[in-house]
Amino acid sequence: MPHKVISLISVGRHPQSGRSRRADQDSRAVELGLKLAGTDLDVVHAGNSEEPVLRQYAGMGLPKVTVLEQTESADALPALSSYLKAQQADIVLTGVRAESGESSGMMPYLLSEQLGWPIVARVADIVEIKDGEAQVLLALPRGQRRQVTVKLPFIASVDNAAQAARQSAFGPGLRAKMATQSGSTEDDSVRVNWSEAPAKARPKRLKVVKAKTAADRFKAATAKPQGGSGKVMKNETAQEKAQAIFDLLIEEKVIR
Repeated sequence: MPHKVISLISVGRHPQSGRSRRADQDSRAVELGLKLAGTDLDVVHAGNSEEPVLRQYAGMGLPKVTVLEQTESADALPALSSYLKAQQADIVLTGVRAESGESSGMMPYLLSEQLGWPIVARVADIVEIKDGEAQVLLALPRGQRRQVTVKLPFIASVDNAAQAARQSAFGPGLRAKMATQSGSTEDDSVRVNWSEAPAKARPKRLKVVKAKTAADRFKAATAKPQGGSGKVMKNETAQEKAQAIFDLLIEEKVIR
């Protein structure tokens, strides 16, 4: 009997341009789902069915995308939880975190709590499914991997170490069906009062000299700068020294 695999998708945001796109980790989750279930994969989005980004996911070879129709201010958790309970899924694949909205990475954990299923975080691959269990490969730091056994059903958050998503084809994506269902009407009480704004540039860090001994640290602190633009101030007043430090911090963009 084939296993029921569902991939949850969201609208991503390009880190440089800010344009909407398919989220990288979510698209990797779809790629892994296609490996496990082929075109029987159920891809689900809670939001607007007219969102053009959904066609980018569909262009990966999906005949349809299920959309739980709801407003942007509505909470996605109740709709997704109800849908997954009704579908009796075996494996639910998500990204580690979304690229827009709250981007907290809490959705897989909240769904796990609602459904009472185990969650496996930062999955690189699902090697095998047999006898009600799955052999899951986890992504560890520095390229390391760990294989664990998980009983079905479970939720897996897919890491950047998973196989990259295939290229999206425009034609198949345009022809795919958007199967809409009613979503949640419950507003997200946390997000409803938020206002989004572009992030400010972080202060630039000064170069930190690493030294093992006190003598090395003293030498590094008193050494003449290599750039030649620095100067040693000994006989100047405290106000002149403070002004020189202040000018340096502005030049290095530590303060604005």
